[in-house]
Amino acid sequence: MTTPSYTVTPARVLRSEWHKLWTLRSTWITALTASGLVLGIGLIMGATYTPGGGDADIDTVVLVLYGTMLSQICLAVLGILVTAGEYATGMIRASLTAVPRRTPVLWAKAAVFAVSVFTLSLVTAVVTFLAAQLLLSGTDQTASLTDPGVLRAITGSSAGLTLVSLIALGLGALLRSVPGGLGAFVGGVMIVPEIVAMLPYDAVDTAVRYFPTQAFGALGSATPLPGAASPGAALLALVLWAAASLGSAALLLKRRDV
Repeated sequence: MTTPSYTVTPARVLRSEWHKLWTLRSTWITALTASGLVLGIGLIMGATYTPGGGDADIDTVVLVLYGTMLSQICLAVLGILVTAGEYATGMIRASLTAVPRRTPVLWAKAAVFAVSVFTLSLVTAVVTFLAAQLLLSGTDQTASLTDPGVLRAITGSSAGLTLVSLIALGLGALLRSVPGGLGAFVGGVMIVPEIVAMLPYDAVDTAVRYFPTQAFGALGSATPLPGAASPGAALLALVLWAAASLGSAALLLKRRDV
């Protein structure tokens, strides 16, 4: 039997969210800015690196992908705009009228956004690494994609960036406000862990390792970082943070009025 043209299906919701994401000028501007920061800073780090200097003990992948610390802010902003931006424009009413069950809209937004961010960040990371290595050739930071831990760190950095961005997307859906989502992300995800880490307790030090930005940092290193969580534990922590953010947003989306 042919599916009626008006039937809402997961594939159609995904396609709708894909078009909504990539037909916005802000998406292209934010995505290109995020990629440009990673590539530009990576080339600067490679061009200015001095063997035996203060950066000699830094992991090679961390060194050339240092720009991901800034790009995560750009992608977090995009994630918040994907959800809270629709509430600001009123577009969310049309979306939820077309999909009365509501939560498929959120899941579709998250899926489309995650695939887009991971693909963008992975391609950018690989290009940046290879370009920076042209400048680092012959130094003690020379490495290749086939070296132990390098490809895992590059992939882990992209996965971590995607999960942190999904946390921001969930915050945007929870708060339904672009300024509120930005404030919650910057304050709760980036600043609060740094303040908590100042407390002189071993249990606090252990817990902080699994906060989003700290776990993200542990994923992007080819060699183990002192005092950081293992890559597997860091990835699991980020998955749980993203699940908590999106799950809370889904629960309130079903219970609150638009």
